[in-house]
Order: sequence, then structure tokens, then C-alpha cells
Amino acid sequence: MRATLRWAHSDLRRHRGEALFLVLATAGIVASLLLAAALFGYATNPWQRTFAETRGAHVWIHTASSADTGRLARLDGVASVAGPYRTESVTVASRGTRASVELRGTARLPSVGRPLLTAGHWLDPAEPDGVVLESGLARALLAEPGDTLTLPGTPRTLTVEGVADSAEPSYSPGEQPGLVWALPAALRTPGGQVIGLRLADPADTDYAVQRAVTALGAGAVGEVSTWQQARAAAQGDNRLLGQVLGLFGLGALIAAGLAVHGAIATRIRGHLRDLSVLKAIGFTPGQVVRIFLLQHLAYALLGAVAAAALTQTLGSRIPGRLGDAVGVWQGLPGHTMALLAVPVGAVLFIGLTTGLAAWRAGRVPPVPVPRPAVSAGGRLTGPARRALGTRLPAALVLGCHKLLTGRGRSLTGVARLTLPLLLIVVALSAWTTLDRFHTDPARVGLPTSLTVRTDGAPAPADLHSLLAGDSRVAAVYPGVELAALVPGQTATIALRGLGTDARPYPCALAEGRAAHGPDEAVAGQGLLDLLHARVGDWVRMTVGDRPQILHIVGRSIEPQNAGRVVTASLDTLRENDPQLAPAFYELRLRPGADPHRVAAALTTAGRGHLDVHAVTNPADGLSPLRAVVAGLIAVLALIGLVELLTAIGGSVREGERDVLAFKAIGMSPRQITAITVTATSATALAATLTATVLGLPLAHRLIDAQGASSGIGAGIARSPSPGLLLALGTATVLGAAGLATIPAARAARKRLADTLSAAA
Repeated sequence: MRATLRWAHSDLRRHRGEALFLVLATAGIVASLLLAAALFGYATNPWQRTFAETRGAHVWIHTASSADTGRLARLDGVASVAGPYRTESVTVASRGTRASVELRGTARLPSVGRPLLTAGHWLDPAEPDGVVLESGLARALLAEPGDTLTLPGTPRTLTVEGVADSAEPSYSPGEQPGLVWALPAALRTPGGQVIGLRLADPADTDYAVQRAVTALGAGAVGEVSTWQQARAAAQGDNRLLGQVLGLFGLGALIAAGLAVHGAIATRIRGHLRDLSVLKAIGFTPGQVVRIFLLQHLAYALLGAVAAAALTQTLGSRIPGRLGDAVGVWQGLPGHTMALLAVPVGAVLFIGLTTGLAAWRAGRVPPVPVPRPAVSAGGRLTGPARRALGTRLPAALVLGCHKLLTGRGRSLTGVARLTLPLLLIVVALSAWTTLDRFHTDPARVGLPTSLTVRTDGAPAPADLHSLLAGDSRVAAVYPGVELAALVPGQTATIALRGLGTDARPYPCALAEGRAAHGPDEAVAGQGLLDLLHARVGDWVRMTVGDRPQILHIVGRSIEPQNAGRVVTASLDTLRENDPQLAPAFYELRLRPGADPHRVAAALTTAGRGHLDVHAVTNPADGLSPLRAVVAGLIAVLALIGLVELLTAIGGSVREGERDVLAFKAIGMSPRQITAITVTATSATALAATLTATVLGLPLAHRLIDAQGASSGIGAGIARSPSPGLLLALGTATVLGAAGLATIPAARAARKRLADTLSAAA
């Protein structure tokens, strides 16, 4: 045991930098995987817990006031119902912020879809104008119990009595109205009703929706939402962040395992004589294997324990969503198991790769095997001799010759270094794609910056003139959004009429062409997937009791409503319903215009009749991804450093015999050093080029696959700029050259007797 510890201590002193990088890389990998687990738990468990505690309804159906919803409780598979409740769509304002809301007349606290009060109290009949706000809406309005909400354009006011959590979709400006519970007497002009169905088997949701719509009649159904849609909305971008962390964490773990394997294999080749001596003095093969295995397991264990401890103690203090996710995750039931399983799994994987490499050390014979008479590089090839004849620098020619004739070892070294660089290229592509959402939103489905809604005054013609009269507004597109039932009546989608035939809405197309003829429309990826359709198909949907048949001529990049959107011109929809009037206006601003200042100016000009808000950019919720990508790049860079140190150590050891020949023909130590530096730089250059060639299409596939699965659609991926890729390649090559200079110079300046001894 003492000899084993002395060997490990000696090896640690000789490779301190490599050991440090392995510990740091392992810590970064384990931290990434733990944060991924936290984000997955944060994305799913809070909503699931709220749904269970509120006994949430699996289906919510908005119907006309005349619909006979009582028959839905008698449908097979319906365990219980919530409501029906009368509803009224209004706009409320608080502290200068407006929001479109649904007032839901609720006489008493329901048993299905029961709101969980987080502040204040439930509705009191003594306060007829009292309301309870859904927590997401309360945060948007900065409202709390005791505050007064106004209804712009009317003398009505509402008093906030409480704030409650709900498993229904939370408020989203321009997409999802906020939910407000009120006493039935507080509803002045009810426009419909809503009923919730709690099913005996949630897997039968689509079938239950189909039967409910059939029972009520398609013309009576306005909108259908399911628990799957609510869960997806609640998970939001947290699941995406978790997927990114998990994917890169696993990739980095594989790269780290290969780095450890390569480092041990290189070290074994350089210590064949020492290993033979250990065997000769009585070390068994198992003891030799344990020397390497325990040493690198200690490195991995140290990094894993440090990552787990830091995540547990400081993770909740990370600013933003990551810190919130860790804080929630620490209170979930599976937290302790994940905190133990992830570090243990990472250590075991590294131990497996270490054991495979260390097994070769146990097979080293006790009697040293003479090294081959010909060096690893072999004799000079014809091209190398001709290159020397053209008076190219000898160091450049011999360095490239050393790499190209290194057989499998050179290719293995290039492959191991390629993996972390490839992951870095993918990470940079994700960063660039995210930046594009901010710098060029028009090309990712967000051509407009503001949405304007009105309470009916002024008249549409006057309102259009008011909006277009602002010099900072480049274009005004009238629009309307209708809830439409898809064939089979299992879900509702958004049917939008935007722009006119004279001034079409500039949809961002990823496939096909723009809609400019009768009955033509473009659709999002989510809609095409839902209908199992593709560009060129005709699709039929139902708006109330009116069928609408459209020809899908293009696929648009649609970041809203999970891509379940079909967009035609307002004139096209008016052909089916001539009474259709604009419900909102989309504004495209001139370059450099501040959306918030324009919104404030238009709100003032509208004299309280306009609700103006900025278009939601999905990239706003992905701001933590920047820090995640930066951290992952740092971890991958550490793994790349380990690979470079391994390649440099192997190149120096295998070139010890060549030093004799180079000195014999009169080469200076500087020239001999340049050969090793050139070989290492060429390895880094080959790995960088391979990573770029393979990483760019891989990044496009991964990002577009994520876009397609989220409903936005493929076509959003963007590659890093050539300058950024050039900077990555330059940094890698120059870093490799810098790291190789000192050990190569030491080897070139060894005394002749030392070199002869090492080469024997």
C-alpha cells in the first residue's frame, strides 16, 4: 500500500495541471446534470402538484350561453364537472398596466378546479364587486388584496379580495386572458359560459372532447383547452433549459471519459519501464490496475462531491430562474435521490473508462520489451522528402509528417479532441440562434413589435388613422383571432386573419410561399403536426357553426400558441363572414423606435380606449440559457485542455528517439522544439476543422428538431459567424502551440546521455 501511495503521489506531482483540469471538468459536468434535474423537476412538479391539490379539470370548454352543458356530466368517462360558470371578457387596469381577463361567475368555492388561495380570502357576498385574481395575472398587474382594478372606458371598479393559484393556463399578454373569479352578480354582460370536465382516465382526453363537442354541437363550442396544453404552458422554457443542460452534460461526460481514457493510455505507454519494474518487484496485475483506477476515481469523486455540495448549498442563490428551479427542486420528493444518483453515475462512468485503460497497464510484462528500431513516425515519405527539397521550413514539414504517419494514435488523438470542440460549436450555434430572436425578430415569426386592442372606440377607420399617424409606426395590420375546431373536434386552434390583400402581413416563411390568393393561408408547424397535414394540403375547420376550408400554401415560423396557428388575410376570412371586424392591430415600428415609448404615446392618444402592449418574444424567457451556454463552454474547454495535455505528453515521449537523429544532423534545440509544436498545432487544427464540419449540421438538426417539437417549426437554427468560428479555431491552435512549447523545449534540451537512456 505504501508503494502504491508513493507512486500515486509521484504521478500527481508530475501531472498537477492535468489532475486539476479533470477535477474541475468533473465538477462542471456533475453541476450541469444536477441543474438539468432541477429544471426538469421545476418544470413538471409544481404544476402537477397544483393540479392534484386543486382537483383540476382535464378539459375546459367555453360555450355559448344557450348551450345545454348539463348533459356533459352524464357522458361516459366524466367523473365530475366544474360549473358551468357564466363568463364575461373585459379589460382591467392597475397601476398603469392593462390586461384582458375572463370574469368567471363563481358563487362558491368549487370542488373541481378549486383555486388555492395564496393571499387574502375567498369571495364574500358582502362585497359584490370583490374578485380573486389568478396569481400570474396578479403579478402582471402588480396587484394584491385591497387594490382596486378599473375597467377602462367604464365607471366600473373591482376590488381584489384574494390571489390564488390555478392549474389552468396562466395569463400571457396577447395570447391567454387572465382568470378572475367573481360573484355571478358582478358580471354585467355575460358573453358565454365555461365548464370543466374531470375524467376518470386522463388518457381519454381527446375522445372525451370529441364526445362533448358532438353532444353540444360544434356551433355552440367556442374554445377547448386540455390539461396537456396547460402543463406544456406551465413548463414553458424550463424544460428546454433542462434539455440543453442534460444534453450537453451527457456529451461532456462522454468527452471527459474519453479524455481520462486517453490520458491513462498515453501515460502507460510512457511508463512501460516503470510498470515493468513494479511487476518485477512483486506488484500483481490487479495492484497495477488499482493504482490508476483509484487515482482517477479520487479525482472524479472530488469533483463530483464538490459539485453536489455547491449545488445544494449555493444553487438556490443563483440569480433568476435557475436559482428558483433549484430552490423548488430541493423541496421535491426525488431531490435527495437525484443528488446522490447523478454524482455516483458520473463517477462510475469515469471509473469504467479508467478501468478499461488501466487494464492495459496490468498486462505489461515484467521484462521490458525492446522498443522498435524504427520510430513511431517511420521513414520519410516521398511527399515529405519533396517538401524538404522545396526549402520549406524543416520543422513544418517534419511536424506534419509526424502527425500524418502516427497511424491510429494520431487519429485517436484528433477524434478525442474533436468531441469537446464539436460540442462547443453546437453551443455557439444555440447562442447565435438565441441572439437572432433579439436582433432580427422579423425572421423568426415576430415582424411586429406592438399589439393594440380597443374597447370599441374610436371607430375602426379613425383608429387606423390614429395608429398610422405616429411617425414611428411603419405599418399597421388589422387582425382578428378566432378559435376554430379541427377535424375530429378534439382540439381548438387559432385561426388568424392578419393584414389585407392590399397590405399583406409579413409572415416569416420556412417552407412554401406567402398566401395571396383566395382561400390561401400559411400554418405553423404545430398545426400541421396536429392535422397530420403538409404544405399544399387543403384543411377544413369549424368556426362556430361556419365551416372554413383553406389551402395551406406555406409553413410559417410561429412562436405563439405552440405553433397551432393558421394565418390568412383578413379579406380571406371576410369572404366566409362579411361581418367580421378587426379585433386588434399589429404594429411594425421603424428601425430604432422604442416600443415602450410608442406604446405610452398611443395609450395617451387613445384617451383610455386603447390597450397597447409589446409582442412577447419567446427568447425573453431563455435569458438564463446564455449563462448556461457560457458555463458549458468553460467545462468543455477544460476537457479540451486535458486532451491537449495528453496529446503533448504522448508526442514528447514518442519523439525522444527522434531527438538523437535531429541533433545528429545539426538541428538546433529551437528547431526540434518547433517540430513538436507544429505536430501539436496540426492536431488541434485538424480537430477544429473536423468539429466545424460535423458540428454545424449537427447543431442545425438539433435546434430545428427542438423547434419542430415545440411547434415553432424547423428553420430557426443559425450558425455562428465565420469570425467567431475563426476565433475559436485560432484560440485552439494557438493554445495548443503555447501549451506544447515548454515541454517540447525541455525535451529538446536534454543531455545526450539522458536521451539515450530514455530511448533504450
